[in-house]
Parts: sequence; structure tokens; C-alpha cells
Amino acid sequence: MAVGFTFAADSFMFGTWVTLIPFVKDKLALSDGALGLSLFGMPIGLLIMNPVSPWLIQRFGLVRITIFSTVLMAISFVLPLWTADKWVLFAILFVIGMAVAVMNVGMNTCATNIEVVHGRKIMSTCHGMWSLGGVLGAAWSAMMLKWGAYPAYYLSSQAIILVFAVIFILYPHLKKVPEIPHENEGTGFQFALPKGDLLLMILLGAATGLCEGLAFDWSAVYLHDTLGAANQVAALGFACFSFSMMAMRFAGDSLIPLYGERKLLYFTVIAAVISLLVVILAVQIWMGILGFFLLGMSIALAAPILFNVSARVPGFAPGAGLATYATFSFIGFLVGPPCIGLISEAFGLAKGFLLVAGLTLATILCVPRIGYLKTADY
Repeated sequence: MAVGFTFAADSFMFGTWVTLIPFVKDKLALSDGALGLSLFGMPIGLLIMNPVSPWLIQRFGLVRITIFSTVLMAISFVLPLWTADKWVLFAILFVIGMAVAVMNVGMNTCATNIEVVHGRKIMSTCHGMWSLGGVLGAAWSAMMLKWGAYPAYYLSSQAIILVFAVIFILYPHLKKVPEIPHENEGTGFQFALPKGDLLLMILLGAATGLCEGLAFDWSAVYLHDTLGAANQVAALGFACFSFSMMAMRFAGDSLIPLYGERKLLYFTVIAAVISLLVVILAVQIWMGILGFFLLGMSIALAAPILFNVSARVPGFAPGAGLATYATFSFIGFLVGPPCIGLISEAFGLAKGFLLVAGLTLATILCVPRIGYLKTADY
């Protein structure tokens, strides 16, 4: 439960932030291209810090690093709403990227260790908790916007509450998470360059991460700017995306053994492309919201499946395989949205979404070539 709520804490702040991107965009008078460039701060921070995360975990302890990065993440997400300069926004998002990188490796390692030591499948449920946090964060923000609350004030308040909850409520329980010893502690958590099956997983994970990042950073902007939705209505696109993803992930620990990992990855790619086409072809607000709802359901199980598979690829220490997958696959989640902004500046936001659909469809070629995927009823 404590690990699951750590996942939820991350996405609660993330979910609130993404619904406020249009507010920050208007406040700083940014074009789509300028916003896209500012958003590059987060992936750059992630790329720098993610390879270091395994060493930090080994040096300072899994639980300590997970708690520290969670607190830093909560505080950092408040700062973009107080800045008045796009370059300061870039720097703040850079720090957020570093915090999220360490937290991402830490909390997924916690879930993996529990599965290994206790023999319980919880990875998909933990990712479901992540989606639940996104739903609550987006819904909370939409409600606050409707009531006329000033975003910087209510986001600061929830960050303070979250920090106290993490330190005084979650930390005592997270200390019970088992630390798995490695035969060679000097190399057990080292970062590794991707190759073979792990590289194919990264390509697939980057594509689904790109779809997820699209929903996080651009769903509200698309519904607001392209379909003319009010800010509080535009926030519903991400809320519906997160809700359908949450429901699918909570069912994932039953669905994955029932249908097998490979079949569900095929479903992920095909359904994601169809969902994006629904968004692109939408002529009314409700159709755009429906498309994001379907997109969340489509890509929900990719992350829990691929995180688990990356941890059991032969030739890598458990921490190295997971950290390598997390680093490179998360590029799609964070680098993709800024690139969409640059494409939107030149060709329109719908064209950026169409490119994402094409790249996602191409990754269907990776699915039959990935080894170590478990079949049904394992």
C-alpha cells in the first residue's frame, strides 16, 4: 500500500501540473514552439539523472532515495506557477526531471523487490495507483479552476500536505520494503547500454510513453485551443485518460496472466493508433475527450509489462535492466511532447498527433521479436 501511494503521489502532482500548462502558457505569453522548448527541461534533467539513480540507490539505500526524490518532486512542481520567465521555467522543469528520474527508478524497484521476495503480483496495481493519482490531481485542479481558485496557491498547499504525508505516514511503512542483495554489489545496480531484446522493449516503451506524454502535456491544450473547450472542461481530457488507464491497470494483474504479455502488447499498439485517430478526427469536444479516454485504456498495460520484462532479461543485473529501460523508454514520455510543440508551431497540433500515431504503429514490428514475454496462465 505504501509503495502504491508513492506512485499515486507522483502522478497527483503531475496530474495537477498538466492541467495548468495552459495557465502557464498564457501567463508567460508563450507560443506552442516556446512552450515546447521550455518543456525540454524535464527530459534533459531525466536523461542526466536516470543513469545515476541506480548508484544513488546502492549508495544511500532504496527507501531513503525514494522518499527524498518524492519530497523534491512535490516541491519542484509548485515552482513553475511562480516564475515569470521561460528560461527559469526551463530550469525548474530540469530539476523536476531529475527528481522524477530518481523517483521512477526507486518506486519501480520497490515494487519489483516486493514481487520477488513475497511472490505477489503488484506492478500493474502500482501503476494503477499512479493513474489514480493523475485522475485525482486533474479532477481536483478542474474543480479548483471552476471555483476560481488561483492555481499557484492551491498547488502550493497540496504540495505542503503531500510532503508531510510522505515523511510522517508513508516513510515508516516503506522502511519495510525488502532490499534484494546482489552477488556483486559493485555492479548490481550499474547502468547498461541497451541492446537486443531490451532495445526492442525500449522502442515500444518509448512509443507508448510518447502517447502518454502527449495526453499529459497536450490534451488540455488541444481541447482548449483546437476544439474550443473552456479550461475546466479541457482538464477533463486528461482526467478521462487517467481514469481509463487506472481501471485497466487495476485489472492488469489479472488480465496479464489470463491473456499473456505478447497479446496485450499487440492490443496496446493497435488500440493506441485507433484512439489517436479519434482525437485527430474529432469535431466536437466530447469526441476529443472520448479519444483520450480510449487512449488511456489502450496503453495502460504497456508499462507494467515492460518494466517487469526488463527486470528479468538475462545478462543484466535486475537494477541495471530496469534502470536502462526506465531511462530510454521515458525519453518518449518527456522528449515527445516538446517535439510535438515544435511540430505544432509549423504544421498544427493535429499533425503532431498524427506523427505520434505513425511512430506508434511502426513499433508493432517489435512485439513478435521480443523474447522473455510470458504467455497466458503463467
